[in-house]
Amino acid sequence: MNCLLGKYRRSGALIALAAGALWSNAAQAQDQNHVVLGAGVAAIPAYQGSDDMRVLPLPVIDIKEGWFFANLRNGIGVAPISTDNIEIGASMVFVQGYRRKDVPEGIDKLKDGIGARLFTNIHAGGFVATLGATKVVSGGTKGLIADASLSYPIEVSSRFTLTPMIGTTWADRKYNDRYFGVTPAESLASGLPQFTTGSGFKDVSGLLTASYRLTDRITLSATGGVTSLIGDMKDSPFVEKKTQPTGIITLSYRL
Repeated sequence: MNCLLGKYRRSGALIALAAGALWSNAAQAQDQNHVVLGAGVAAIPAYQGSDDMRVLPLPVIDIKEGWFFANLRNGIGVAPISTDNIEIGASMVFVQGYRRKDVPEGIDKLKDGIGARLFTNIHAGGFVATLGATKVVSGGTKGLIADASLSYPIEVSSRFTLTPMIGTTWADRKYNDRYFGVTPAESLASGLPQFTTGSGFKDVSGLLTASYRLTDRITLSATGGVTSLIGDMKDSPFVEKKTQPTGIITLSYRL
């Protein structure tokens, strides 16, 4: 029951990670090929480090047909290697930016972008691990982002599943500097000190997803958690809040 947000995705790293918890439930419970549609709502930060939250409606899409798939966690693409234990694929994903009105006055907006992604999903011992790397190829920072997450779906009953998840994100100098940096011109316009940074891990996250199958085809899911900036990125002058909450509720229907 993943969420493919497109233009709604303003805090993509947080929502994608939350969607990963929803995906791990779906991957455990569904056939190889499936179509899941629905709707939801998310409460997310206006940008990573913002003190403001936004509430957005979300479409819910999780499609798998042969090699083809479409979901938020790994975007739209193909997975030519797909077994009960491992999946390897390539895709295009939407990469977060931020609007000028969401950041302090004088800081330029960061355009949303498109990224080329390679990933692997691994199922072992009840755990679901995802490793991925995304190169921003248009708009945005043009940088490289790598992510890792680990979840463990717990079947409380035949209808109710709890999925704790932890994750982290690494980014190269170009991504971190363009997302969190303050240029001399921005410093002059905003009054904030200049800021540059290098490559490194930029955040860690912890999430919990609860999913309840109302019927054999309809599932209600809720995800809540926090993401904390780490490393030099937490010291950016326009980071207002280093630890931010995220919440998502979805109702989905499996065709």
